[in-house]
Amino acid sequence: MGLFNRRSQDTTATAVATLDVDPALAALTGDYVIDAAHSSIGFTVRHAMVTNVRGSFADYSGTLQLDGADPARSAASIEVKIASVDTGIDDRDGHLRSGDFFDAEAFPLMTFRSTEAAQLGGEGYRITGELTIKDVTRPLSIDLEFNGSATDVYGNERVGFEGSAEILRSDWGLTWNAALEAGGVMVSDKVKLTFDISAIKQA
Repeated sequence: MGLFNRRSQDTTATAVATLDVDPALAALTGDYVIDAAHSSIGFTVRHAMVTNVRGSFADYSGTLQLDGADPARSAASIEVKIASVDTGIDDRDGHLRSGDFFDAEAFPLMTFRSTEAAQLGGEGYRITGELTIKDVTRPLSIDLEFNGSATDVYGNERVGFEGSAEILRSDWGLTWNAALEAGGVMVSDKVKLTFDISAIKQA
């Protein structure tokens, strides 16, 4: 059962998809806060043309507004503290915080604000919004899968999502690089963003 249920499909070429809403999803309607202790926001980037470096952000907050009766009205908002970037190597993290990359002192936050949600079918959907890094705001679409809902041992009503998106970091002014002797560059322009989200419903 997905947050965005399957649309019924006609066999004709001019068929128009209609939203088939499951009444059981009405219970998901409401405001949720992302539980950072049980979530992750990460990234993967190609290094020296031969391997991938993975990192994450440890300090962030966010909210979800879910509408089970009309999922297209759902929304999301996330704020990430750039200084919390962690790739497991202190020197590399320091370089990422510097003016060569994020310039965390001048631009401490990365934000995402959704503007649209659309069903992809089954348990998948796409949320589109605006990603701001270093005061540059550009559109971003994130493909997400609804992992389900549950009540935890403390009585919290939870929902879970996981998804990903790809960006070109140069679109947000992250252009530092170094040429390699054998050709190519030290850091790829393409970055994969990953999201594994657990959110708690608010009373």
